[in-house]
Amino acid sequence: MIQAIIPIVGNLASSWLQGKVEEKAANTKAKVAKAEAEAEMMKSASANDSKWELIMAQSTQNSWKDEAVTIVVLIPTVLCFVPGMEDVVKAGFARLNELPEWYQYLLFLVCSAALGIKGLDKFKGRK
Repeated sequence: MIQAIIPIVGNLASSWLQGKVEEKAANTKAKVAKAEAEAEMMKSASANDSKWELIMAQSTQNSWKDEAVTIVVLIPTVLCFVPGMEDVVKAGFARLNELPEWYQYLLFLVCSAALGIKGLDKFKGRK
């Protein structure tokens, strides 16, 4: 009787172990596929960023937009050195500070886009 049960138990244990091995192999295969897909997406995103930057650089070669934004941004700095204009600059910044927060962010984004700054991390010197 025991001799008849041993092969059955052995087959059950063997089948269970084989199922576990196959499950682990499938999980590993899925993780590898996911990692490969993420790496491919990052590679594609990097290539698209490079293409975008090249297109933007080519399209702004004959543009005065960044120079105009730079001049407008520097005007308050220059006015600080003109006698009697210091209070005008302070009042101007006080008025700008009263603008809605969403509009302040919009101004920041417009200036960043005009100067070709894609993100605050790059502006701060991070890569």
